[in-house]
Amino acid sequence: MKQILYTESPFGTVGIAEDGRGICALFFLRGEKPEGYTEAETPLLRRAARELAEYFSGERRAFDLPLSLEGTAFQRADWAALCEIPYGETRSYGQIAARLGNPKACRAVGMANHRNPVAILVPCHRVVGKNGSLTGYAGGLDVKEGLLALEKRCGG
Repeated sequence: MKQILYTESPFGTVGIAEDGRGICALFFLRGEKPEGYTEAETPLLRRAARELAEYFSGERRAFDLPLSLEGTAFQRADWAALCEIPYGETRSYGQIAARLGNPKACRAVGMANHRNPVAILVPCHRVVGKNGSLTGYAGGLDVKEGLLALEKRCGG
């Protein structure tokens, strides 16, 4: 059974979920709460909420949470590559595709980023268009812009 904790952020309500093995979802709540979760405050969810608050206050640059991510081999490789992008920096979809060994896989990278179940923890907000433009973010481009500004302001 998946358990979820809702917490407030500078960008609205965030849902953080765990499945007994690790954090399996982190998302900005837009509209109705999703089904399939039991609201709870487990030690792991409290820890995740604390680390997230530290990130938003500029005190944390990296997360130390167990993750439980399900995806294809390509998605998991993409998410691992995203975790290598340093705090406060960005990479283009093309750079991530090249890092994964297929420079023409920009769209596949975009789709894998879209399927990222743990926004912020796996920093898909650090991926931008070829010319540096902000493109695609499940939390909204305003949130993506805000996260990048936060990291830049806090020493990234």
